[in-house]
Amino acid sequence: MQENNWDIVITGGTLLTMSGKMEIMENSFVGIKGDSIDVVDQIKDTAKASLPAKEKIDASGCVVMPGLVNTHTHLPMVCFRGMADDLPLMEWLTKNIWPAETHFVNKKMVYDGATLAMAEMILSGTTTFCDGYFFEDSIAEAVSAAGMRAVVGQGFADFIMKDKRATEKTMAAARIFLEKWLPRAPLITPAYFCHSPYTCSPETLSRVKEAARDAGILYLIHLLENKDETETILKRYGKKPVRHLLDLGVLDERTVAVHCNWLDREDMTVFTDLGVKVSHNPESSMKLAAGIAPVPEMLNQGITVGIGTDGCASNNDLDMFREMDTAAKVHKVTSLDPTVMDAQTVCKMATLGGAKTLGLDQLIGSIEKGKKADIIIIDMNQPHLTPLYNFYSQLVYAARGADVKTSIINGRILMKDRELRTIDTQAAMKNVRKIAAEIVNRELR
Repeated sequence: MQENNWDIVITGGTLLTMSGKMEIMENSFVGIKGDSIDVVDQIKDTAKASLPAKEKIDASGCVVMPGLVNTHTHLPMVCFRGMADDLPLMEWLTKNIWPAETHFVNKKMVYDGATLAMAEMILSGTTTFCDGYFFEDSIAEAVSAAGMRAVVGQGFADFIMKDKRATEKTMAAARIFLEKWLPRAPLITPAYFCHSPYTCSPETLSRVKEAARDAGILYLIHLLENKDETETILKRYGKKPVRHLLDLGVLDERTVAVHCNWLDREDMTVFTDLGVKVSHNPESSMKLAAGIAPVPEMLNQGITVGIGTDGCASNNDLDMFREMDTAAKVHKVTSLDPTVMDAQTVCKMATLGGAKTLGLDQLIGSIEKGKKADIIIIDMNQPHLTPLYNFYSQLVYAARGADVKTSIINGRILMKDRELRTIDTQAAMKNVRKIAAEIVNRELR
């Protein structure tokens, strides 16, 4: 390691690289130059700890690791957090969420909701997320202001695009969205998001996929979230959902299927053959009693699976540490096997696995020389994290988002010592409270 005038230097602490060899490096040294990691090493003498840098971070007593990757969110739905709890999925959607979205979703609501959601994510260690919603241009604007890394998916759903003219208008807006934000990649990467096989016609599903394929971007879709979806699609098209999508030609290595709670062996074989990725959202699925995805079987078949929180209307938080804990435990209890979904596997799913799911693993997901500097620092000097025998176990089963001290994204410190640098948290909460008051006032009329 040579003196190199870094922009940021992180010294001390224990580094979990999450790279191919899963190295754990005590008393570590990470040098960041610009937006990238320039050096990863150990401090073997005290002189190296005092090497010059514009900003130095002492990580003694902490874990240094890649930022967490949330592979599925609906950020503006923080505005509906706690509004319609303890309901079945379709009742929750059709009688509560969709009507609320019809009346209250607009550019300002989307921007304000996304801003508050990003404050929550940065504070809890998420550095990259994948969002699918409407007015996604406003979300991208909020992302740009906050400095996070994101895949932002412009939404399509035929219950909103009620006629051909509306569909054409949405497609035109999607093209403009793509032209505006594609040059901003990889910090902001546009994508297209079809809501589901039961809310999008075959024409919409295939047309949007063709546009995504032509642009070389991700295609996102909710799939097999609840058990009834199979019967619904069978009645409409005479095929199960995965076969329906396969015949439409929308499944490939740039398709991310979200939930997949009712995927069967035949479906998994299709995913394996075509390279389809999966976003696993266990807390949302448990809360809606929608089902539990067969993730251990997917991983055994070589399917890439990342972890997501889903939106705050169905979770109700964006804390990826809580999501990791749930992802590990739910599969143990359903399989009656305590060895499945071990802590190291789950940590990898939330970092490098999430990056692979979003096609960003050459840039993020591990701490290695040349990769983008998306790094979090976790304070392990806490009663609930003491004693410490296994870092992965402690992170999955005991840590929580509030233990994150510092978040660095693309070589920029967005939070240090629990203080956000790019978002006014009090203002963000105030704006969302105003939206909530409008929702309550309308319901009381």
